Amino acid sequence: MTTKTALITGTSRPAGLGYAVSRRLAGLGHHVILTARELARAESLAERLRQDGYAATALRLDLTERASMDETAGYLTETFGRLDVLINNASDVPDFRTMSALEADMDAVRSAMEVDVLGPWALVQSMLSLLKAAPAARIVNVSSLSAQQIATGLDLGASLRSPAHSMGKYMLDVLTTVLARALADTPILVNAVDPGETATHPERGDDDNDRPAAESARGILWAATLGADGPTGGLFRDGEPVR
Repeated sequence: MTTKTALITGTSRPAGLGYAVSRRLAGLGHHVILTARELARAESLAERLRQDGYAATALRLDLTERASMDETAGYLTETFGRLDVLINNASDVPDFRTMSALEADMDAVRSAMEVDVLGPWALVQSMLSLLKAAPAARIVNVSSLSAQQIATGLDLGASLRSPAHSMGKYMLDVLTTVLARALADTPILVNAVDPGETATHPERGDDDNDRPAAESARGILWAATLGADGPTGGLFRDGEPVR
């Protein structure tokens, strides 16, 4: 049987969600491709997995550089010939201290759109032939609870916390629906997952009630391993629809 392959973006920190997802997919027998802007950081995590007996490769991937995406696609084509799972996990640094859309830093907004929306969109385009080469590929876009401020209208009459990050993730949810419809005539399923409040930045002072990344990774794993009759185009948390 051909080993399934999974590419995960934003795998640069041991405490990060990307690494937790990579480890879970590797545990299911996938050859995981860990990617980050800085190759050395992804390589150190890939080496951890290899030391534990898992199949793991590290690649440099910058979601602001189309050439980087195409180079990655070329490597996967020559090495594996297919891509079974694409996890769009990378995200820009949230603008936590900004509490209103009227105070949003437009540079932060542009950066969020580039990394959270345009990057995943372009990456799907670059990987499309590889995804179609797999029997039933899965695309998972990692969203954020912050997007619900916009989706549910909670920003009306109240401040919008992290406006750049919130708008970027909200647009990623919209992109998920668009891509799912565009791929409706294929076996590829596309879904967004809100991992919930997760302890991925201890240096930033995670809240006491934030759950470990390994726990939040379960919802992403669920979407990455859906059967043929699974949903597509939705937003989920722990396997349950958010909307």
